[in-house]
This record gives sequence, structure tokens and C-alpha cells, in this order.
Amino acid sequence: MSDPLQALLRALDLAPLGDDRFEGRSVEATRKRMFGGELIAQGLVAASRTADGRDCHSLHCNFLLPGDPAAPLEYRVRRLRDGKRFAQRQVSAWQNGREIFLLTASFTSDHKPAPGHQTEVMPKVAPPEAHKNEIDWRREFTDRLPVDDRPWLLAPRAIDYRTIDPVPLFDPPPAAPAANTWLRAIDRLPDDPALHRAVLAFASDMTLLDIAFQPHGRSWLDPRVEEASLDHAMWFHKPFRADEWLLFAQTSPVLHEGRALCRGSFFTADGELVVSAVQEGLTRVLA
Repeated sequence: MSDPLQALLRALDLAPLGDDRFEGRSVEATRKRMFGGELIAQGLVAASRTADGRDCHSLHCNFLLPGDPAAPLEYRVRRLRDGKRFAQRQVSAWQNGREIFLLTASFTSDHKPAPGHQTEVMPKVAPPEAHKNEIDWRREFTDRLPVDDRPWLLAPRAIDYRTIDPVPLFDPPPAAPAANTWLRAIDRLPDDPALHRAVLAFASDMTLLDIAFQPHGRSWLDPRVEEASLDHAMWFHKPFRADEWLLFAQTSPVLHEGRALCRGSFFTADGELVVSAVQEGLTRVLA
């Protein structure tokens, strides 16, 4: 298994502290602040550790304060309810004496066959092999990337992202607030479904908010842009593997008063809608 993916899996293997508490450390340690996807993924792992084998079907979380990627975090799990079919957990992340993140997750053991439908259709796009990896694409702009940000912007990643027709990183023309991105883990993962959900939760925060500025001809790398996740929600509809290609179809229906709403749908290569995600984020241009 490749080093970036090993590092991510180590970060998701939280250390038990007793009394439904766990310690986590950041894998994206070169960032100026902790990556929100890590908080979501580690919070989900902490909740899953107390769910007695049930499968997470939804999560909702709020980012309260920026996290320091160089400092450990303590995840505290509260067992809200254990029913016959559903169970709920609340997880708070603490760092340096401050609560910085809050997640609520719902789990189920009800997997009986029932009527179902899918009306949302996967966008028609070329296969992932036809598109360039995100890091390879960024390397074409190395000379224009901020020097202090180059280590994390160009570092090998555990997730292979391939966006169809990406907008330019610098001086982009106005474009629709939408994107289609193929993604998957860069190597084979263990078969644990809870781990695949955590890995996808990590991946889901990487590109979703970036599309909100596209109609305004701004790049998320623009130093005048302020961008931060405020909350994040996911619904896990069907089984999937995070080490097989998934298409992340994303759109931002509204941006108002500096807050953007972004939606995303994860499809398998054969068109099955397996996961939905919604995020609100701070999206402003600084004076």
C-alpha cells in the first residue's frame, strides 16, 4: 500500500482513551489549519467504534473553530440512543481545551429488502482514465503557487481526484457553479465498510466548496478569497467501495451574504447513486 494512503489509515485508526474517548492526529500536517475532511472522517470513526456493528446511514456536523494540524485531538462520544433498528451518537472534538467540532451520526441494523427508486441520473462524462490527476494538473502551475502553500498543495495524496474540465487555478473566466470529479483511494483498502465510509467522508470535503466562486471568476487560491466549511452532512444510501471509481457530481444552487450552499452526489461507475452530501461554507471576497 502506498505511503499517503497508509498515513491516512493510521490517522483514522484512533487511539482509545477509555470511556468512549479517542485520540486522533492530523495526516495533513503541513496545512495552516486542520482539513475539515479529517475531522469528519475521524469523528465518524469515533462514533462507529461505539455503534456495536451497526452501519452509519447519515451524519451531520458543524465546524466550530479552526483546528491545529500539529496538535492531537480528543474525540468524546456521547451515546444518545440505542433502539432496535437505529442508534444515534454525538461526537465532540477537543483541542487545546477548546471544542472545535461537533458531529451527530445515525446508525442502523435494518437491512431488510424494501421497495426503492433512484430518479437522479449520473452525468454523462468520459471515464477517469481520460482525465488528469489533480496533483499532476497543479504541478503545471507550480511557479504561480504560493511558496508557503506548495508543500501541501503538491504533496502526494491518499485520494486520486480527477475533475472533468477543471477551471483554471489562476485568473479563471466565469463558469457555472458545478463540477464533476472522479475519485477513489489510490490503493486497495481493507474490506471494512465503516472504513470505506470514513475514507469517503474525508474525500467529500476536498472539492465541494470550491465551485461556489466559479460564476464570479474567482479561484479558491485567490488570496482575496475567504473560504471555510461551516457544516457538512452526508447520507449513505447503498454499499460502495472508496477504492473504486466514484463520480462526485457537485453543484452550488445559491451564494448569499458570504455563505454558499453546495450539494454533491456520489455515483458508482455503473450509475448507482450511493451517497449524497450537502455543505454550507463561508465564501467571501476580502476587501
